[in-house]
Amino acid sequence: MLEDLKKDTTARMKKCIDTVRETLRRLRTGRAQTSLLEHITVEYYGTRVPLNQVGSVNVEDARTLVVTPWEKQMVAVVEKAILTSDLGLTPNTAGTVIRVPLPPMTEQRRKDLVKVVRGEGENGKVSIRNVRREALSDIKELLKEREITEDDERKAHDEIQKLTDRFVAEVDTLLAAKEKEIMDF
Repeated sequence: MLEDLKKDTTARMKKCIDTVRETLRRLRTGRAQTSLLEHITVEYYGTRVPLNQVGSVNVEDARTLVVTPWEKQMVAVVEKAILTSDLGLTPNTAGTVIRVPLPPMTEQRRKDLVKVVRGEGENGKVSIRNVRREALSDIKELLKEREITEDDERKAHDEIQKLTDRFVAEVDTLLAAKEKEIMDF
């Protein structure tokens, strides 16, 4: 019973970490990364599909992404999708190839991005703590129903806290790496 609760808590905390990792991956760091365009969707025969399903996205150099749509009529659609996205990028089209230059980031923009990264990290930590709170609540409920002893309750409480500390430390590690990546380039 407690083992199932710990496994469930661990799985939910891992999902929190995965969400933080995915959110941080989408943030622009000044270096060209294909993941920057992953969330952009385009209209393709009446359906919204991710950009990487209508063409290839590659890194040309440190500051340029290259999008090559597989169908010629998709060039204008892909270009418009990139232009209207929340990234603030201006694509350049040359035939069937779309180049997306990434402007250099200013020092102020880097500092602002670090604040965003820290905010996302704090959101992840709050999510992990919420999972902990729910797990502890379930443990107290088991104690109240006399399905576990007080010693088991204390032991489970300590184990849940150790899990929480481990996952919060992992969020801190992710944040430190992303901050370094933003400020170094």
